[in-house]
Amino acid sequence: MQGQDREALSRSLDALTGYVAGEDTLEETLTRISELGIEAVEGADITGITLLDGERPTTAVFSDPTSPEVDSVQYATGKGPCLDASREQRVFRIDSTTDDPRWEEFCKAAAAKEIYSVLSCPLSVKGRGIGALNFYSRTPGAFTEDDEGLGSLFARQAAVALANASAYWGATALAEQLKEALTSRAVIDQAKGIIMGVQRCSADDAFDLLRRASQRENKKLRDIAQSIVERAQTHRSTAAGRPEA
Repeated sequence: MQGQDREALSRSLDALTGYVAGEDTLEETLTRISELGIEAVEGADITGITLLDGERPTTAVFSDPTSPEVDSVQYATGKGPCLDASREQRVFRIDSTTDDPRWEEFCKAAAAKEIYSVLSCPLSVKGRGIGALNFYSRTPGAFTEDDEGLGSLFARQAAVALANASAYWGATALAEQLKEALTSRAVIDQAKGIIMGVQRCSADDAFDLLRRASQRENKKLRDIAQSIVERAQTHRSTAAGRPEA
């Protein structure tokens, strides 16, 4: 492991170790883990966290909308690196989605989104697989054996943070927070659709506009998205109430 990689991992682990259960919601905890993951594994362009809600997996949080779009293929087919990482409790790495034979449908969908390298690390609480932390790169061969170790170490600490959150909030409250996180994602998807229609841009560009607005106004992404959705609904209601010319 190079010195620069060690320093990045150390900073990310320190931040996770300093996490105090109850200070953040589940969604905020997951988002922070996702952000720190990109810092911990240098080759990653995108991160996403798959959680098993009962037997139904879902991408609970992500740094880029490409993640849930690609993950949905795994969930539909029941086959993919993040699902196997959670099931088998070991790291899976794809060096090139253009020729890896293990998960053909997932790899085809990933390559179509220009995701060429994948690193999926298991998340485990008390020996029970609860999901996976996924690192995606737009560069073939982006992840090494060292990165497997980095990702695995970070994922273990991330699982501890999630376990602490679970112990603090309790199963019922945690489930409610997860539901809230998924609701927030739905609002963000609605706002993206509105922006795409107005700006005539791609989903990635729409998400980038949302993210920049969040940073500029120092507001949460979901709050920015909610404002956009509410304004669009108000505009439609007003337009519907106008008399015909």
